[in-house]
Amino acid sequence: MKRTFSVTLVAASLAALSVFTSSQMKDPDIGGAAMYPTKTIVENASNSPVHKTLVAAVKAGGLVDTLNGRGPFTVFAPTDDAFAKLPAGTVDTLVKPENKETLDKILTYHVVPGRIGSKQLVAMINKGGGKAELKTVQGEPLTATLSDDKVVLTDTKGGMSTVTTADVFQSNGVIHVVDAVLMPN
Repeated sequence: MKRTFSVTLVAASLAALSVFTSSQMKDPDIGGAAMYPTKTIVENASNSPVHKTLVAAVKAGGLVDTLNGRGPFTVFAPTDDAFAKLPAGTVDTLVKPENKETLDKILTYHVVPGRIGSKQLVAMINKGGGKAELKTVQGEPLTATLSDDKVVLTDTKGGMSTVTTADVFQSNGVIHVVDAVLMPN
């Protein structure tokens, strides 16, 4: 009887831990759409009602297979509103086939190798004395700092973008939603 009780207690503890862990791993909704940690970056972004421009740009840039790949990747994902802040006609020009190289340079500037969650990113900033330099897939750095407890990214031209939703975990990385498009040199 004692052994049965112990096994039951262990099983109940594991079940409770499983429920707790599952609830902790639920990703935030983006634009009202559920995001799933079992889906890839592209699959989740495609379901996001606020990332239509980003998804169209990823398709035009031929980066779907890469961002559906194994990764892991950390993607700082600009919203449609972020793209709308660019000068009129910029997005339409960038998605033209003759501008694929420039588009790819901009898109890959929003991608960092590895899976960097917000806690890890904040720890990197603190360890760096208030800033962390992230090397993007494009090759140029992004500088991450904190302002009012929010992560702010600064591009090589001095443009700034704030993480508005962090830790949208994917099967092949993590997305942090940002409010401006970052530009490399």
